[in-house]
Amino acid sequence: RIQWMNRAFPLDPSDRVLQKTSYVFDVSVWELLWANWFGAAVVFAEPEDHKDPYALMEIIEREHISVVHFVPSMFSAFLETVETSAEPARQGLASLRYIFCSGEELKLAQVRATHALLPGAALHNLYGPTEASIDVLHHPCTDPAIDTVLIGTPIDNTQAYVLNAARKPLPAQAIGELYLGGAGLARGYLNRPELSAERFVENPFGDGRLYRTG
Repeated sequence: RIQWMNRAFPLDPSDRVLQKTSYVFDVSVWELLWANWFGAAVVFAEPEDHKDPYALMEIIEREHISVVHFVPSMFSAFLETVETSAEPARQGLASLRYIFCSGEELKLAQVRATHALLPGAALHNLYGPTEASIDVLHHPCTDPAIDTVLIGTPIDNTQAYVLNAARKPLPAQAIGELYLGGAGLARGYLNRPELSAERFVENPFGDGRLYRTG
């Protein structure tokens, strides 16, 4: 998962990744490890700063943060704060190279606001449950003409299928259940064999299992 991230979004020694997600949430894993593995720096936000858009603007400017993650609801608050801030404060965010969003639906209005307010930052939408090692689908939102925000296509060593109740593939744009497979799949739920058997099922398309996202 982290190797894919650095292949898709290469870091260099000048990059600074903001670590602001609590360690009990899976996003904290790549916030902590990605920069360390590939020669960049990790900058730790103060506790509770992840809830304060003004504090986040300040640390991004002071520490020259280049990579940051937002849950979309907090990203809205951040964008609203940026929009109402004076131009010098906006210029203080010029170090941002990558903004990643996951955990909730990213809205088209947020994407358009990012292009207007933070034109130097590349926005990317990520999707994935903890059962599949954080994020498994990725959609770039870097085109100013974007008109739809998708959850994306599979990252490296990952498969995604939309299946019907009989676990048969559905055509494009049909409604079904999303199944995930690949190297990042969890073994199951600790001490919950019945739930594991319900959610982690045999893969009809190859080796291993698939996770039913519901």
